[in-house]
Amino acid sequence: METLLERFCRYVRVHTQADEKSTTVPSTPGQLVLGRMLVDELRAMGLSDATQDEHGIVMATIPATASHPVPTIAWNAHVDTSPEFTGKDVKPIVHRNYDGKDIVLPGDPTQVLRVHQTPELAALKGKTIITTDGTTLLGGDDKAGVAVIMETASYLMQHREIVHGPIRVCFTCDEEIGHGVDHLDLTRLGAQVAYTLDGGGTGELDHETFSADLAVVTITGVNVHPGIAKGRMVNAVRLAAMFVDRLPKRTQSPETTEERDGFLHPYRIDGGVPEVTLRILLRDFEAARLLERAELLHLTARQLLAEYPEAKIQVTVTPQYRNMAEGLTRDPRALKYAEEAMRRAGVEPTYTIVRGGTDGSRLTELGLPTPNLSTGEHNIHSPLEWTCLEEMVTAVRVLVELAQVWATPR
Repeated sequence: METLLERFCRYVRVHTQADEKSTTVPSTPGQLVLGRMLVDELRAMGLSDATQDEHGIVMATIPATASHPVPTIAWNAHVDTSPEFTGKDVKPIVHRNYDGKDIVLPGDPTQVLRVHQTPELAALKGKTIITTDGTTLLGGDDKAGVAVIMETASYLMQHREIVHGPIRVCFTCDEEIGHGVDHLDLTRLGAQVAYTLDGGGTGELDHETFSADLAVVTITGVNVHPGIAKGRMVNAVRLAAMFVDRLPKRTQSPETTEERDGFLHPYRIDGGVPEVTLRILLRDFEAARLLERAELLHLTARQLLAEYPEAKIQVTVTPQYRNMAEGLTRDPRALKYAEEAMRRAGVEPTYTIVRGGTDGSRLTELGLPTPNLSTGEHNIHSPLEWTCLEEMVTAVRVLVELAQVWATPR
């Protein structure tokens, strides 16, 4: 437990926040820094083929110990953190023997982990909870997954008596901005099945994710000096406000939906009077419904243009990833063996759906079945983010069992 805790806290202190405006790959230099750290640590463990490529992707192989042929599997996590809140100068705080009460984060006392709003926290009384100081993300998404994979690799290299096949370790960059596997060579990875370690709690086996598109709405107005603007100015800022206001509020928004409901999510606005750009996430478990949501944006644009013909409004929709459910049927062992591994580790598996996406969504779409496993992440993308050390330890146990399940003769 202590080596895993130290490892996790060391990783979260590295500033790896992704930047969707960046033109570099990866989008921020800190991701390369953490990747180099991981390569050094992997080589020190004995994974002699550990490398980091020009895109920041780290790969290595835990050599097989089985004397019979075993399919190659891969474990994946991403090193970047969300651009939605700062990940710079993270100060992890370790709450040992958690007392079951609200946790006030000392860097910003207005940030309070309240038990009545976080029921899973109440169930972890007596455990070890790691939080931020309230001024940054923690980065458990997905450095909990990184730490779990690294700790498991170390354990397996120290216990060569455990029988398993070849296991590929893969750490990607820029997952949070939808580019995690853009430069990942699946032939080089060489796995038949993969698992992302990027989930919440314990015992969750994610077998479905959202399908996702990104809409960029560009509104071009007419700018003149406000003193002589009557009858001439078309203010793109006002039109952008009207555009967002006409989108559904009590339905089809993240704050009003749950479970299998999809949504439209305007999350960024940039610009001024001459031009404004809106970025809107389109999400649903059924890809066909993404087309309906995109059409709603086009309809809204046409309505505004009818009222303000001097303006220009362009709606561009880009596919991001697709629900992994169908792709996982290509190799039923991916889920079956994960379920078996959890039970061997003393955990009752729960099949869950992800109201979001993982690198596994794209990997599965590309032909590599990749479900997602729990790593103890909670309240992600928020200064109230936290992880539980014991849940991460359980994730390590599950991976150790998973390695052996795949090596079991059938």
